[in-house]
Amino acid sequence: MKKDRLIALTDAVLAIIMTILILELEKPETPSLQAFWELRNNFFAYFLSFFWLGSLWMALNTLWEKVERISSEVVWANLYLLFFVSFMPYATGLVSSHFENYTAQLFYGSVVIVSTIINWYLHKVLDKPNQDQVELLKETETYRKLLIPDILIKCVGFILALIIYPPIMMYSVLAAAAYIITLKTIKEKKK
Repeated sequence: MKKDRLIALTDAVLAIIMTILILELEKPETPSLQAFWELRNNFFAYFLSFFWLGSLWMALNTLWEKVERISSEVVWANLYLLFFVSFMPYATGLVSSHFENYTAQLFYGSVVIVSTIINWYLHKVLDKPNQDQVELLKETETYRKLLIPDILIKCVGFILALIIYPPIMMYSVLAAAAYIITLKTIKEKKK
């Protein structure tokens, strides 16, 4: 399989998932400021999920530009990633409707954490078929190092959501995103 077909599939699936997110967003009973304010958790969940998926898409596109070859292991890792990410609209709808519910938040957190771990793994398995691509190897290694604290922040959020306050899970995803954006911004300014 050529990488272009895998990229097209990934782009299409992520676009569909991001579109479905809006369909999970509750509508106010009456269009008033108070009614919209009451749905603030829904909008927060939508915002967080949309931009989390968007940042995943951006990272994957940056990666695919440098990839020369893919293997069946890369294809499977990518499919696993898409499988778990496809739960995002469902998980977002769940936390939107039950924002302070342990089960809803932990399900959302599980989807995000497992997807991030598989993303780390995808960046690892790309190295083998591209051993001669020094720039790609350097980039995948750097990105994997960046993802370790990201995963840790989300795991700490998962534990705190379990024992203290369920919405901490979503706030930890936001904190992890802020961490990634901050480091990428610093890296860009150094160039």
